[in-house]
Amino acid sequence: MVSPISHLPLYLVLLLSVSLANSASLQESFIQCLYYNSDRTFQFRSSVYAPTNPSFTTILDSSAQNLRLLVPSAPKPEFIFTPFRDSHVQAAVICSKKLGIHLRVRSGGHDYEGISYVSEIESPFIVVDLVKLRGINVDIQSNTAWVQAGATTGEVYYRIYEKSSVHGYPAGLCTSLGIGGHITGGAYGTMMRKYGLAADNVLDAKIVDANGRILDREAMGEDLFWAIRGDFVREPIPEIGLEGLWQRLLVEDSPLIVFNPYGGRMSQFAESDTPFPHRNGTLYKIQYLSLWQEGDKNAEKHIDWIRKLYNYMGPYVSSLPREAYVNYRDLDLGINTKNSTSYIEASSWGYRYFKNNYDRLVKIKTKVDPQNVFRHEQSIPPLPL
Repeated sequence: MVSPISHLPLYLVLLLSVSLANSASLQESFIQCLYYNSDRTFQFRSSVYAPTNPSFTTILDSSAQNLRLLVPSAPKPEFIFTPFRDSHVQAAVICSKKLGIHLRVRSGGHDYEGISYVSEIESPFIVVDLVKLRGINVDIQSNTAWVQAGATTGEVYYRIYEKSSVHGYPAGLCTSLGIGGHITGGAYGTMMRKYGLAADNVLDAKIVDANGRILDREAMGEDLFWAIRGDFVREPIPEIGLEGLWQRLLVEDSPLIVFNPYGGRMSQFAESDTPFPHRNGTLYKIQYLSLWQEGDKNAEKHIDWIRKLYNYMGPYVSSLPREAYVNYRDLDLGINTKNSTSYIEASSWGYRYFKNNYDRLVKIKTKVDPQNVFRHEQSIPPLPL
């Protein structure tokens, strides 16, 4: 008689083989679907990377900004697709729907929770990485530029500088920010008191909608165009509050707090002008950071410090709701559940990020993506049909 233990290695190998076969079948179906729905002369196989591909980890990690999400235990995509053209993105949306596989889209990977390349609630999932869609066309005569979503802020600034030494764009300081994700969250920078947010300066956009259509501003309509574009302090923090804040900074290894002053042009926009509502009446925004290099090691210690600091600052910042910046995403505020989204549950973070604009975003989502094709842990939910 063969002992049960002697069967275990074979059993594990069989399970692994079945898993790889299913993944390979899904990858092959996706590639065939891309050929059918896009440019049949393009070599899509060279742009699809499965975990068995030697370049998979390099590409996955290339623009991932958070080391704690690069550990082996973090969920990994079935494969990564790096499109070269708008039509390839269009085909990816169509094919992910046909195959019933969840889609994540990464512009620059500059997300504290890594939701563009990690999924805690959807499995299996794939990543469409826009790293090869980074074209920039600057027209100084018209004071405009067309920028693809995979370009970084640093690349945009450099291309503008190549054409002019007196032009700029009011986006963020971090040069690795992907323009696509940055602008849709509002996008503040050092010039915002004079020129507003990057989103305030968007004149047109081209998107791929949930039905796989490529739409510009005129085709998508003003509601959808409106929709695609820390803490907020409204009263001075008293001295005792600042002293307590300072004492808490001293106990953490590598803390960082960034204060961004508001006013000026920021106060001239109504809260409803764009989804970003944190405007008139805000003195400044605070960003809390803790930096460490050990990945998972001691992560809970540093995250616990951030949570305690956040709780301490509660009495000194905005309330009802306590506002938050969507580009500083915080899953502690709540998350959607797998295969289910709820207007009421999502309001726990929706009103913090968007205040009363949340309701308008829900209505637009229900209109343009009723099947909730584009979703993640804190995506806007559609209303039940």
